[in-house]
Amino acid sequence: MEGWPKGAHDGLGIVASILLVVFVTATSDYRQSLQFKDLDKEKKKIQVQVTRSGFRQRLSIYDLLPGDVVHLAIGDQVPADGLFISGFSLLINESSLTGESEPVAVNEDNPFLLSGTKVQDGSCKMLVTTVGMRTQWGKLMATLSEGGDDETPLQVKLNGVATIIGQIGLFFAVITFIVLSQGLFSKKYHERMLLSWSGDDALELLEHFAIAVTIVVVAVPEGLPLAVTLSLAFAMKKMMNDKALVRHLAACETMGSATTICSDKTGTLTTNHMTVVKACICGNIKEVNGSENASKLRSEFPEIVVKTLLESIFNNTAGEVVINQDGKYQILGSPTETALLEFALSLGGDFKAKRDETKIVKVEPFNSTKKRMSVILELPGGGCRAHCKGASEIVLAACDKFLDETGGVHPLDKITADKLNGIIDSFAGEALRTLCLAFREMEEGFSTAEHIPLQGYTCIGIIGIKDPVRPGVKESVATCRAAGIMVRMVTGDNINTAKAIARECGILTEDGIAIEGPEFREKSLDELLKLVPKIQVMARSSPLDKHTLVKHLRTTFNDVVAVTGDGTNDAPALHEADIGLAMGIAGTEVAKESADVIILDDNFSTIVTVAKWGRSVYINIQKFVQFQLTVNVVALLVNFSSACFTGNAPLTAVQLLWVNMIMDTLGALALATEPPNDDLMNREPVGRTGKFITNVMWRNILGQSFYQFFVMWYLQTQGKNFFGLEDSGTDIVLNTIIFNSFVFCQVFNEISSREMEKINVLKGMTRNYVFMAVLTSTVIFQFIMVQFLGEFANTTPLTIHQWLASVLLGLAGMPIAAAVKLIPVGSS
Repeated sequence: MEGWPKGAHDGLGIVASILLVVFVTATSDYRQSLQFKDLDKEKKKIQVQVTRSGFRQRLSIYDLLPGDVVHLAIGDQVPADGLFISGFSLLINESSLTGESEPVAVNEDNPFLLSGTKVQDGSCKMLVTTVGMRTQWGKLMATLSEGGDDETPLQVKLNGVATIIGQIGLFFAVITFIVLSQGLFSKKYHERMLLSWSGDDALELLEHFAIAVTIVVVAVPEGLPLAVTLSLAFAMKKMMNDKALVRHLAACETMGSATTICSDKTGTLTTNHMTVVKACICGNIKEVNGSENASKLRSEFPEIVVKTLLESIFNNTAGEVVINQDGKYQILGSPTETALLEFALSLGGDFKAKRDETKIVKVEPFNSTKKRMSVILELPGGGCRAHCKGASEIVLAACDKFLDETGGVHPLDKITADKLNGIIDSFAGEALRTLCLAFREMEEGFSTAEHIPLQGYTCIGIIGIKDPVRPGVKESVATCRAAGIMVRMVTGDNINTAKAIARECGILTEDGIAIEGPEFREKSLDELLKLVPKIQVMARSSPLDKHTLVKHLRTTFNDVVAVTGDGTNDAPALHEADIGLAMGIAGTEVAKESADVIILDDNFSTIVTVAKWGRSVYINIQKFVQFQLTVNVVALLVNFSSACFTGNAPLTAVQLLWVNMIMDTLGALALATEPPNDDLMNREPVGRTGKFITNVMWRNILGQSFYQFFVMWYLQTQGKNFFGLEDSGTDIVLNTIIFNSFVFCQVFNEISSREMEKINVLKGMTRNYVFMAVLTSTVIFQFIMVQFLGEFANTTPLTIHQWLASVLLGLAGMPIAAAVKLIPVGSS
């Protein structure tokens, strides 16, 4: 219509805007993929000992082939599915695959080894039978890749908002086109020339169509996808500093809508490291909190008692204390053995020296039938001593004597026995695993052919072992409660331990229900409808139970569910949840692959930080949408009313794109970088069904829009008189003033949008350097555009008075925005 190059300005402006959005989004995604490439490189550095073609060599686990013989030792992860060839006392921890905490003995009778499990004890040679996606691990991965990704709650809401806005814009555009064109049609009708059209008439129609398209451009919030991407990318970067690695951008905001967190117990709420927390020695109960406290305990007991205790722990054990390459102590053995040995070392014991003092004559290892382990020691001065440890009730029943506070041996009467049994019960009530330690002097000597005696022991003490709750978990659960987020514990452990830990964390309340997996499985759908909302603890749960619970919460109860887990058995639930949080240290690869966020420090309190950031992102996007909709509503009304009454639009397509695209993008960047504050965790979660554009937002949008529309309309009708523009060629000056005032209204409205309900919008503004930089650059760009880019933007340079008037008109919007916030509208 306008020829080259003037006619190309609009088109080039639109193309440049689109390219900007595409490049920013693509750059963000590309940088994210590079981060994961680096992570993958690190993951692939795992090496294993393999015999292939008769040679023993070190290979990457990714180079294994069926037929290779892999050498496995304590602590190794089984790299593929295979068969046991030969080995000693091989115990495999399958908890990562099945969720069962008890290790499985693998031997000729049960020769199957599964990838992803860990060697807890012993060593073996394994024949590789299956690798890659055909392994159990691979099949599990394949099930996880089934099914498309659901849209996040925010995406669903934003899509709804964008659709409605688009429809409104289209409606106004069609009306505008009809209103403008009916003048031309009525003129043709009166002149009886409806069937004869000239090129000029066609150009006039095309111009009306261009104005209608401009209105669509105004209405549709092009900056919205970019705003969301920028907001999420900023949060993702910041969350990395808070020990949360975000794998999927959308997960940042999903966590902000979360109404329920289903947490694993071991490794998430607890440390996954068995520790001695209480000990009853010589009839006195002592708290054992860390090695410093334990070393103080030594001085509280008689030396003879400490000596006997250390002798018992260091000799009567299936574990071992070795010195690794770094010269540090390393404890090998089952979690219970490790806890006891750690306690003995913290009491100041020396494993090697104590073992060298005596000679072990006979060992009867622990088994599930006897529930005790016994050894016979040959003492340096001659004679033998038996040491026994095991389930407290059984070992205590075998005792007829005990050590008192002075270290003297006394007969075990009924009162003392009842007192010790009461201590065992109180320890068990605190979810402690109890062990009783006892010894017996073998005066008559001992022959290796005999069985170790089952009676006549002297009780040394009762030890309480526990997987302690992580520091900060109780506070974090309380924060979640205050924020309206329900925390549920789902664990494979027994129900008593689960209930005790849940009470300690503050998860299990008076009105909550604790249930076991097998019982949960048998419930009918009607029973589940009543039961599921009250479930706070699910113990002895299988991976499928966790998956079923999450599915019910999501679909039946419309909750936004976050799931935390570390094992392969958690993967289906992590995949099913709206947001999966995997543990970065204890987590298996499968769990990490299925998760949206990886908690790098394995700490539950980091999950609360993720929720806080999620809410911050959600609020920031709401602030931005409020800001953008105000721009769109005003521009739409101005161009629509002006087109209908005067036949032309005061704001051109390029000017609207500048306001809509560049300012919105910069505005998004400014409002997206607002950091979270503690107030965010004092409100209810938005959930899946909450309104995205709230009454508060509508109040602010309509209040600001009314003021801005009034300013634009006044300038359009009275502007020439107000600024003394009487000449015929002053239309472009008036249009530039309208455009400039419109932009400054947005600049000050952006400051007002920092808070949706509070009057004080300036608090902390100067500390947000991005916000300040955006505001400054917007004003500088606007000055350049008006004063120097007239040809491109259809503007003309303004005088200092005209500039001052534009800025003051924009500034007046701030007190009006503050006054509008005083109107009560309810919180929804």
